[in-house]
Amino acid sequence: MDDTELYREQILRHAGPVITGRFVGFGAAYTREIKVGQPLVLAVFVAATVARLIGALIRLKGVHRTLKDLKKGPEFLVTPVMLKDDLGQRYEVEMHGHLAMSALHRGDLVQLRTQPQDDPTLPVRLTSVLNLTTMQPLTPRVPTMWSHIGPALLIQAALGLTVAIVATTAWIIR
Repeated sequence: MDDTELYREQILRHAGPVITGRFVGFGAAYTREIKVGQPLVLAVFVAATVARLIGALIRLKGVHRTLKDLKKGPEFLVTPVMLKDDLGQRYEVEMHGHLAMSALHRGDLVQLRTQPQDDPTLPVRLTSVLNLTTMQPLTPRVPTMWSHIGPALLIQAALGLTVAIVATTAWIIR
């Protein structure tokens, strides 16, 4: 056992829905994938494929993403945030998404709103920050399934669904 093991500070993981303390710093960030609803992704993909086929017939180029790419889901940035309270205890929470790093400086007094994650082995997730030093409220921005799919593919899906409904209605009425 080396000397660094003897004097390492204990980091507390769970501290409740609101944690107030001094901002210590950000840990090393990494990415994590968001799970997406497979039936919804499949429906959007099929509807967009109908529009893409119509576009190919009239020589329009559209957004072409594979079903495999869409099923994978968006990745979001996970950054550990370290705090120290008045008693000197260190807390670690996870921040999902992006936050202006210049909004928090070492030593700032902050109040974090947190919520537990589905996996109990993970630290609580930061939902919002109030920098009490500057009185600036901050909220991390996380990608959603809709931002992952993108507006171009959603427009294609809407067009494809409209064409499919019109064609089915014409076929039934015929």
